[in-house]
Amino acid sequence: MNIVPTGQPVLSMSAVCKDFKFGSLIKRSVHHAVKNVDLTLRGREILGLVGESGSGKSTVGRMAIGLAKPTSGTITVLGDELEHLNKAEMRQKRRTMQMIFQDSSNSLNPRMSLHELLCEPLRVQGLYTREERDKRAILLADEVQLARKWLDRRPHEFSGGQRQRISIARALALEPELIVADEPVSALDVSVQATVLNLLKDIQEERKLSMVFISHDMAVVEFMSDNVAVLYNGSIVEYGPADSLFASPQNDYTKILLASTPTL
Repeated sequence: MNIVPTGQPVLSMSAVCKDFKFGSLIKRSVHHAVKNVDLTLRGREILGLVGESGSGKSTVGRMAIGLAKPTSGTITVLGDELEHLNKAEMRQKRRTMQMIFQDSSNSLNPRMSLHELLCEPLRVQGLYTREERDKRAILLADEVQLARKWLDRRPHEFSGGQRQRISIARALALEPELIVADEPVSALDVSVQATVLNLLKDIQEERKLSMVFISHDMAVVEFMSDNVAVLYNGSIVEYGPADSLFASPQNDYTKILLASTPTL
């Protein structure tokens, strides 16, 4: 992993739009999910994307790492415009950018053991020998605080918080420089959320990662983020350093979100 220096761009999104078309060829409607989004994530920073359900934040996150294609605009990750990469180049690029999904139950193969789940990203990318992958699986389990004696267990044998730790470990397996965390704690009990958030923040600081952190919860975003973008109906309505945004919000929608959010 080549750690990006603090302040250097890792992710840039310029005038990014995403439209979804519905209906038949005769009567088709268009939903403008994301409208002219401009964002910059710099090395070793966490950018929080916050907004209510349907605001477009998850779509922005998926486009940021090439899981969805923008209708228009430019997305640059670590110096490469994603739309200009061919299939082989994108496969190579995937090693530098990973996603942590909201629902770990759907993102983990129920037939695989913890050991197999942690080795799979390395095996798919053709990295290391089998013995080296085994060793790295143990190190990943340690990093997310999962006991080595659990390596033979399958996802249904873990709690929700433990399954999300597995998802975090899988995202870290290829040593990415950019991680998009899409509502990573929203499906967890409140008592577990703080533990997982602290783990994520510790890993981000230890690995010097750059992260896009997506949530509808302003308190969680405030805890995690260096900078924050507030999305409403597909558009960014407020964007800036977390400290100043939370201390003195300028947009009425941001004020509404803050007023409706309990303290973490």
